[in-house]
Amino acid sequence: MEKKYIDVAAALIWDGDRFMICQRPPHKTRGLLWEFPGGKLEAGESGEEALVRECTEELGVTVRPLSLFTEVYHDYPDMSVHLLLYNSVIASGVPALLEHCDIRYIRPEEIASYDFCPADKDILKLIKDNVK
Repeated sequence: MEKKYIDVAAALIWDGDRFMICQRPPHKTRGLLWEFPGGKLEAGESGEEALVRECTEELGVTVRPLSLFTEVYHDYPDMSVHLLLYNSVIASGVPALLEHCDIRYIRPEEIASYDFCPADKDILKLIKDNVK
């Protein structure tokens, strides 16, 4: 059976020296792991369009993507993921738990205290290395 390939857009949202992470619901694949807010691109969507839509659906906020922070490719046993992470700001709204179990803002030095989705590991290292 061929692996599914998906494109995902996610937001790197800073609040001072802390960035937003969200905990996946227990019933979903990779349940209870932490991730950046965002989700799958739909047919014909750009990464920025998908990010705005997903953050509205999952957090009830309007985000404004500013620039591409990084992109990674990751192979899970069940799928291959191409993840686009955008530096973003919340343009309007207050994040709500519409999809996730928890939302937190953490400092780069706190990353090791959370269990993240494997696709995020290289991104988290990049954040730690670039924020002093």
